[in-house]
Amino acid sequence: MERIDKLLSHEGFGSRKDIRKLLRNTVVLLNDKQIFDCSININPETDILNVDGKIVDLHQNIYLMMNKIKNTVSSNKDGDHQTVFDYLDDNLRTPYFQDKLHLIGRLDIDTEGLLLFTTDGLLTHKLISPKNNISKTYFVVLKEKESDEHKKQIEDAFSKGIHIPSEDNDAEADCKPAKIKWASQNECIENCKNTSWKSDTFAAAAFLSITEGKYHQVKRMFRAIGNEVIYLKRIKEGNLTLDKNLKPGEYKYIDNLPDLLDL
Repeated sequence: MERIDKLLSHEGFGSRKDIRKLLRNTVVLLNDKQIFDCSININPETDILNVDGKIVDLHQNIYLMMNKIKNTVSSNKDGDHQTVFDYLDDNLRTPYFQDKLHLIGRLDIDTEGLLLFTTDGLLTHKLISPKNNISKTYFVVLKEKESDEHKKQIEDAFSKGIHIPSEDNDAEADCKPAKIKWASQNECIENCKNTSWKSDTFAAAAFLSITEGKYHQVKRMFRAIGNEVIYLKRIKEGNLTLDKNLKPGEYKYIDNLPDLLDL
């Protein structure tokens, strides 16, 4: 059961204050009976809600976690490449989901790992809003080895907020402070399970946590300190960690994602 003001707000009818005005000024029918109380609880699975002569689709929000596969585009349409939506089952390809289901953020075509889908626009706004500083953690494999001295210099530079050069049409920028933790050999092996990475050797690897999403940001940050990212996987968003049992391209439903993310 859900309060009617919460459901109508999620369906785009405005804030809960707006819903109170809506119930006063518009004909809202619940199972063919006009209602005025915004605190009424309704069952989205069985009740029929009609606002100003139009039935409101009361599908409850769904949340999906995918382990994004390499060489797929974070979009629902692309003329040249497979998209992450191509990996969803047919029951998620109905007109309702084509209109409502969307990605919370994106990953580059060659980046793997945690990708979230939802019909919950409010949650999406909270997660991608810069003011909320939601942390995103990546497992990064680098091309060149790093000395202990240079690792400390990188830690210091990232913690202060490193300046990154321009790339393509994206201007140079100052990044927000970020946290880096260097990965051990065992951590590398563990984080490369169920991925496209085939080697069991690593020149250098790390876990990088950032709170923003500039264009190619992780790659540009390491390029700014003289190294190159050769493999990248997102493993965590907020306090939600990628399910290590998901193979590339697989996904699963998540219950109560807003609660898990503590939003």
